[in-house]
Amino acid sequence: MEQQEFKMVIITGMSGAGKTVAMQSFEDLGYFCVDNLPPALLPKFVELMEDSTGKLTKVALVMDLRGREFFDQLFETIDEMSDSSVIKPHILFLDAADATLVQRYKETRRSHPLAPDGLPLDGIKNERELLEELKGRAQKILDTTDMKPKQLRENIIERYITNESHPFTINVLSFGFKYGMPIDADLVFDVRFLPNPHYIEHMRPKTGLEEEVSSYVLKWSETQKFIEKLTGLLDFIIPHYKREGKSQLVIAVGCTGGKHRSVTLAEHLKDYLSKEYHVHSSHRDIKKDKKVPEVESKA
Repeated sequence: MEQQEFKMVIITGMSGAGKTVAMQSFEDLGYFCVDNLPPALLPKFVELMEDSTGKLTKVALVMDLRGREFFDQLFETIDEMSDSSVIKPHILFLDAADATLVQRYKETRRSHPLAPDGLPLDGIKNERELLEELKGRAQKILDTTDMKPKQLRENIIERYITNESHPFTINVLSFGFKYGMPIDADLVFDVRFLPNPHYIEHMRPKTGLEEEVSSYVLKWSETQKFIEKLTGLLDFIIPHYKREGKSQLVIAVGCTGGKHRSVTLAEHLKDYLSKEYHVHSSHRDIKKDKKVPEVESKA
């Protein structure tokens, strides 16, 4: 029997260096995340992972000086895990220049946890001394001095993405304009200019999920020209959305009733984009006449 693979990332480092952004990035990568886990509870968490029967295989744990009274136990626990456990912790240490950390504290008007009534720089210097050994044990050190939150997010996703992860998902949604615009769409495309099967009586009760309707919508030269231009646009902009750190993109395609043209084009886009991305398609208004079963497809 193949041994279950576990991934445990311990996120730590200087206060103000970006641990919250890092944790959110690992959540997007499918990790189960815990903020401010006391190091003394690490062995119990390892047991929980091993006993989860494969349900808890990727975790990211934020450990910082909020749990400093337990910090001395962390090194001993990590050493024991390295010797005996199938779970090998990976330490990600986030750092930044003192001047940058001071500026970040000023911008947020927060006090440093080690200098609640004093100067932020005093707390920063004290924290560096306390974390020196932990930094030396880290498998990865990221300097966030010149990073915006978006750049840190991109950096983490690029470094820790795995083949089985789908941190970026595209949802293609069809809808009818007469029922209102979808409020959660990132991109909206109007296909009401295409020939409408609604005006062909025997096609009216059918939907774009049926071959006769989809073939009718797709056969026109203006439809093919539109698809060519639209897919070219998406090929260009989707990688930029990914680099922005988005984990999900919603593409909405609308026609008058959300039943024929928009459904056909949404399914066509799903098939096209699924060659490279993790794609879902759904049809918001296809059931509005209550004659068609709700349909959702995945690729």
